[in-house]
Amino acid sequence: MMSERTESVIRYVDARGGGDEVLAELREKLSPRGDLVSPRGRELTQAVFGKPLTPVEVVETICRDVLSEGTPALLRYTKALDGAELTAPSLRVPAADLAAAHAAADPEFLESIRRIRDNIVQFQTAIRHSDVTIQPRPGVRLTQRYVPLRRIGICVPGGAAAYPSTVLMTAVPAQVAGVGEIAVVAPPTPFGAYNNDMLATCHELGLTEVYRCGGAQAVAAMAYGCDALPAVDKIVGPGNLFVALAKKHVFGTVDIDSFAGPSEVIVLADETASAAFVAADLLAQAEHSPGSAILITWHPDLIEQVQIELSSQLAELQRSDLVRDALADFGALILVRDADQACALTDSFAPEHLHIQTAHPSVLIEKIRNSGAAFLGHHTPVALGDYAAGPSHVLPTGGTCKWAEGLSVNSFLRSGSVTSFATEATRAIAPDVIRLAEKEGLTAHANSVSIRSQAE
Repeated sequence: MMSERTESVIRYVDARGGGDEVLAELREKLSPRGDLVSPRGRELTQAVFGKPLTPVEVVETICRDVLSEGTPALLRYTKALDGAELTAPSLRVPAADLAAAHAAADPEFLESIRRIRDNIVQFQTAIRHSDVTIQPRPGVRLTQRYVPLRRIGICVPGGAAAYPSTVLMTAVPAQVAGVGEIAVVAPPTPFGAYNNDMLATCHELGLTEVYRCGGAQAVAAMAYGCDALPAVDKIVGPGNLFVALAKKHVFGTVDIDSFAGPSEVIVLADETASAAFVAADLLAQAEHSPGSAILITWHPDLIEQVQIELSSQLAELQRSDLVRDALADFGALILVRDADQACALTDSFAPEHLHIQTAHPSVLIEKIRNSGAAFLGHHTPVALGDYAAGPSHVLPTGGTCKWAEGLSVNSFLRSGSVTSFATEATRAIAPDVIRLAEKEGLTAHANSVSIRSQAE
């Protein structure tokens, strides 16, 4: 039987008799079907399109127009949705502006960027796929090779905050893969393509192709290509609901990293966890607003302590109102019977981030299959992964980590096989090929082999 304490800033759920339903409810609210659009977004849709379109309809309209009109549609929607009056030449950030931003940047900030880049390079280099060749029989050589993508596009958000970390976590893995061309798009806002820290980071990483556009129109431009922004082969990076829906819409024309939704974390904690640490981690995730922050524990006292800490720490946050709303809408403190139930609930939710704050976190992670990124121990907050550890912070959300994986160097490699048979090796395998081809009625296939096996 579930019970709730309405006086808390976050929902309390006694799930010792169940619990799946509350996680299912949260998952539905966080899905694209939840229609997470701000009131301002709805007003803007009405103003631009003249009617209250759904987010899917907005994206379909924008993508269709950019596909058919190219740069004029990209500029038109950039003005209508972002209020930026740009021309085709001014869409791209000049090299001088990138250099000026770098020159004006805080030297300590740039040192941090370099250290983080090195962390990412070290990890991504270690996990990069290498070609594999086997020679199972004389005259047979089979290779699985990995080739870097030619050109990729990166979406960098810029609505409520600037995200130089996203540039690092997307561009550096692509560079390690060997991608030759990287285009960065960011909305024409003070937090986006006019943000000095973001531009300085691009310059530090050697990224020269940065564009002042965002939203569904930028995704469509990168997918279909236009005079001002040549098409890419893959689009990666986070964004709001419209960016996510646009990436889904253009998938198939180009590849995408994932269909990402609001950020989410599950914290598994026992009696050894610090309530202050747990509260800080929940607040960090809720700060994305929307962001889902869930504690699962089998210790009632910890829930009481975390509730107190949440209220205390909330008062000190810059974005406390937004965080409070996110906790109320997408947060939960869930009491379960034991660690086994905690692991089962976590697996069913399949969170983007999983933080295990228990005495023996390595034991619990072995019981959990589904998480985008896992963080073990009391002193491994998710923020380490968000900013500096080495793995990318671009991760599958919405339960998709049951089958999807986070962005990595290998996301930018295209895998393909290379087969080579000598004459005698072809003759040896020919009967099997011919037999199956004839069974399937594909006699031309069979002949393409038999004609060689019969040749002198």
